[in-house]
Amino acid sequence: MLNVAVVGSGPAGLYAAEALVKQAAALPVPVPVRVDVIDRLPTPYGLVRYGVAPDHKSIKSIAQYLRKVLESPDVRFLGGVHLGEDVTRDDLVSAYDAVIYATGAMRDRRLGIPGEDLPGSYAATDFVNWYCGHPDIGAGAFTLDAESVAVIGVGNVAVDVARILARDPHELHATDVPEPVLEALHASKVREVHMIGRRGPAHAKFTTKELRELGELPGVEVVVHGDEADLNAFDLAGEGVRLVESDRRVRGNLVAITKWAQGIADPSAESATGSPSGHSRRLTVRFWVRPTEILGTERVEGITLERTAIGADGKFGGTGEFETLDAQMVLRSVGYQSVPLPGVPFDTRGSVVPNAQGRVLGEDGAPLPGEYVAGWLKRGPTGVIGTNKSDAAETVRCLLEDLAGGPGEGDIPLPRAGLLRYPDRPPPAADPLVQAAGGEWPLAGVLAGRGIVPVSYAEWLRIETAEADLAKELGRGERVKLHNAEAIWSACRPEPE
Repeated sequence: MLNVAVVGSGPAGLYAAEALVKQAAALPVPVPVRVDVIDRLPTPYGLVRYGVAPDHKSIKSIAQYLRKVLESPDVRFLGGVHLGEDVTRDDLVSAYDAVIYATGAMRDRRLGIPGEDLPGSYAATDFVNWYCGHPDIGAGAFTLDAESVAVIGVGNVAVDVARILARDPHELHATDVPEPVLEALHASKVREVHMIGRRGPAHAKFTTKELRELGELPGVEVVVHGDEADLNAFDLAGEGVRLVESDRRVRGNLVAITKWAQGIADPSAESATGSPSGHSRRLTVRFWVRPTEILGTERVEGITLERTAIGADGKFGGTGEFETLDAQMVLRSVGYQSVPLPGVPFDTRGSVVPNAQGRVLGEDGAPLPGEYVAGWLKRGPTGVIGTNKSDAAETVRCLLEDLAGGPGEGDIPLPRAGLLRYPDRPPPAADPLVQAAGGEWPLAGVLAGRGIVPVSYAEWLRIETAEADLAKELGRGERVKLHNAEAIWSACRPEPE
């Protein structure tokens, strides 16, 4: 029996749990595996639940796939258990044959400019957590009384934030956005959203599908400055032209951006009256400008932008040409960072756990026995949600090679987990392997000794039921998220009547 703890129940953690169970069963000599998926929150799914915008239902459907992982007889969910407070790294390493750290990247990078800490200046992750109902962010954290908002960044998160700010809130009624958040969006005074990129349109990180959605928002006018859409205007080295030639995504992005720069409206973006001139909100996408200061005394009043360019020598920098943008709220979305886990090695420069193909490395550069890492904590915040599947498979192959006689370097690798079946095994309570081990999972004694009762998968299902009941009560789609920690805990552990 191989007992493994996975810290983090987001996509990276659950793909790792899936790969563990399936790949271990497919070894030439199958190895039974038990996986404890540990999360500090009482709710699973991580980024899928608390990072994907509520109007992206197709992406959120990934939760249905991840649900099957948690329902495997070989996987147990331990919610509400915080590494560093409830359990230590030493606890995990002592109790399990292996530990996989998969806590993602939870912190926004800072801009490092004056005025960044003024009231009205926020990390985009806080705003995302707010509209996704994260229990760490109260429902009253944001009051949208700003008429003009600057979103710093041109990645998919920035696009999500800009879209939620500009979208007619009536279109969110059938989503799972918490009711107090929906009320705040209805009361929003936002009329202008500026999305700001320091380089050109060819360098932007958003994907074409997400970008085009901006042009499909009813009642929203999308504006791009003509010179900023020109690949050659501020790029004397021709970097943008080369990117367009080599990258299909960049070419797709440029088609949409060029149309907006030429003032060609998408017919689907007309107002409810059918009049293209009836736009109630404007979304301006800017390129080749970078923020140098957030202005204001008691709160955000504006932002200073500097024109940027790439010289003929390929060097990027400011040109010394400045402008002031009127804005009463600033949301920075310039990249995520992982945070250190207590006691776990951490590379502060790369904001990742140092590793070789998922094997955690100690100070001497050698792998630490039984410790592994997956997801953004392993490689940095790159790729899409699905990228974590192959990433987790690599980590698990190394783990099985080390601990279970799995295929080593040069051997034929196991197929990825999605092509393998779960082993046909009885639930843990009836499994003789568990009974032979004393009927307990490895961390049970440690948690019991500290008076900690982890949230079970069955208790999580109570939260799901409560959210479905709330949606029915409000006449709003399939689910409406409970909007604070108290409501979530009350749903999973109701007081006896």
